[in-house]
Amino acid sequence: MGEKQIPDAARDRTVPRASEPKGAPVSKATSDERWGSPRRGQGESAGTRNVDTGDKPPEASEHRKQRDRPWLMRTYAGHSTAEASNALYRRNLAKGQTGLSVAFDLPTQTGYDPDHVLARGEVGRVGVPVAHLGDMRRLFQDIPLDRMNTSMTINATAMWLLALLQVVAEEQGADVARLQGTTQNDIVKEYLSRGTHVFPPGPSLRLTTDMIAYTVHAMPRWNPINICSYHLQEAGATPVQEIAYAMATAVAVLDAVFACGQVPPERRGEVVARMSFFVNAGVRFVEEMCKMRAFGRIWDTLTRERYGIRDPRQRRFRYGVQVNSLGLTEAQPENNVQRIVLEMLAVTLSKDARARAVQLPAWNEALGLPRPWDQQWSLRIQQVLAHESDLLEYEDLFAGSRVVEAKVDELVERATAEMAHIEHLGGVLAAVESGYLKSQLVASHAERRARIESGEDKVVGVNIHQDTEPNPLTADLETAVLAVDPADEARVVDALRAWRAERDVERTAKALAGLRSAAEGTENLMAASLECARAGVTTGEWAGVLREVFGEFRAPTGVRSAPVAAQGEAGAELAEVRCSVAATAAELGDARLRLLVGKPGLDGHSNGAEQIAVRARDAGFEVVYQGIRLTPEQIVAAAVAEDVHCVGLSILSGSHTALVPDVLERMRRAGVGDVPVVVGGIIPAADAEQLRAAGVAAVFTPKDFGITGIIGRIVQEIRRANKLEV
Repeated sequence: MGEKQIPDAARDRTVPRASEPKGAPVSKATSDERWGSPRRGQGESAGTRNVDTGDKPPEASEHRKQRDRPWLMRTYAGHSTAEASNALYRRNLAKGQTGLSVAFDLPTQTGYDPDHVLARGEVGRVGVPVAHLGDMRRLFQDIPLDRMNTSMTINATAMWLLALLQVVAEEQGADVARLQGTTQNDIVKEYLSRGTHVFPPGPSLRLTTDMIAYTVHAMPRWNPINICSYHLQEAGATPVQEIAYAMATAVAVLDAVFACGQVPPERRGEVVARMSFFVNAGVRFVEEMCKMRAFGRIWDTLTRERYGIRDPRQRRFRYGVQVNSLGLTEAQPENNVQRIVLEMLAVTLSKDARARAVQLPAWNEALGLPRPWDQQWSLRIQQVLAHESDLLEYEDLFAGSRVVEAKVDELVERATAEMAHIEHLGGVLAAVESGYLKSQLVASHAERRARIESGEDKVVGVNIHQDTEPNPLTADLETAVLAVDPADEARVVDALRAWRAERDVERTAKALAGLRSAAEGTENLMAASLECARAGVTTGEWAGVLREVFGEFRAPTGVRSAPVAAQGEAGAELAEVRCSVAATAAELGDARLRLLVGKPGLDGHSNGAEQIAVRARDAGFEVVYQGIRLTPEQIVAAAVAEDVHCVGLSILSGSHTALVPDVLERMRRAGVGDVPVVVGGIIPAADAEQLRAAGVAAVFTPKDFGITGIIGRIVQEIRRANKLEV
């Protein structure tokens, strides 16, 4: 590949140092044994030997081999309030979990305070709300951060949450240089799949590079970025695309860090050594295991040849994993347990490609928010494999396998070719802005869905072996998932207003002015963010200043350019639906039926909405799709302006109970209450009944996997609303 010359366009920026710890030290009453040693972090090799030097009977030493240390075991968790999430973390740690993985709610992830109009219905739904330093204090109450490995799934506002965490650690009396953990901080995949981006690509990359440069100097044990291919697979990426897009992102980040002038050349190896990855693992576990080996091979070559990193320890491919959620089914959800186990094997069986941290989804995530018991089940799956099996007693099981090596070679060759194509397009950010990457993912996802619908890809309980006995786990659907108390949102908002009233207003204003000045200039933004944290600034205020300076970004949807995936030849289901669409339009006196696909609230998981939009387009609809993060007002205004025949709402965050009735009421007031509204998402049965009672024409959940059938049902609802024969 040759060593690449790093451009010198970026200006040198000063890197702030970590401030001295402040505040009273945390209580030492909690034992080190409970919380674990700070030396056993995510950055540690999974292959490190854990040798018991105590006396053993001769027969034990003859039959027992030395065991490798298990991977870090986490559960992705957080909900309702900081206090409730703290209690959940402490319970999970008491059950043997060896690290924390913090899920933040959507307002926190997208830089809004809980009382913002877009936060309505979203507070505490998919994670914990953290609006200011007080929330972060409560989140980690009685959890010593210097003895914990903490992963935070946070991206656009990653710098802000890291600043809050550092200040809390200082107050606990911790040495900031000893903090261990990870901030996800990969904005590229947010543009492509997860949808919590805020700022345009350029300023977003600046925030990322500033964080990396800061942690190299001040928090050397912290992983400042998790290049995250997990969500790419959730958005439909093939193994080749997952590898190529993740590696292209890593190239963009490293090029920017080395060009910004904040890291001297002799410390480049330290930057590379702290780069970590967060990878997906699907049910095709042999191919997935080969994908992990291919990742490692490409990373080793890339960091050696492009960046001149000579130390092989700094070139290690260090990754954590959450196994696939895309393939979890609402139909026969008990089958998800064996899917999760198979997917975990992909990242644990091969010692040379073993994950350093694993978190597993729960069996019922396609139904709703998992309960603590469900999360415990997933944790116990890991513990049984690590502690009861003999997996950790052996060297790599696949070394020398011709089958494995051939597959790895194929993946490396194809992924490297796609990386070269992305570089030819101008790099990963240019490929994001042009819409190339998004359109490729939408197309791949559409092809996957079409294979399932045709039966080419078989899914047990969905398109084969659908007969089943009654499931005692889901006999009472209302108790099979965790319900978030709607009153929690009001309590969080009240607490936020009390925080604003009690803080030093003058210091807050001065801190925000300093943040604005730093953002308008070229200095590292971490120092200003730390001062904002200490001054009582809120999440929405921090992000609001940067929105004013950097602007906001609406990513391409990829719908218009996606190719046709489902075949519409005579006799096929799509052909029949297409005829029905054309006939209905003719009966209504319109050239085409018009469908508005809307994403209200902050839910950025747009994969389902995009697939509906693509298939509706292929069926002959004129589709109005404006992307994510719309208010009910905006959706209704678009419905009126475009004179649509149906409105389809997609919500996966649980905010449907607040947002859908709002849309219905606004449509009635706007004089379009007769236009049918259909809703899709992870919607419990009781909520679905409430939505239908409120006036929703149809509710679709993950069990409705046939997209063409959904489009056909939408046509029926349009005919029913217009009093046409159905």
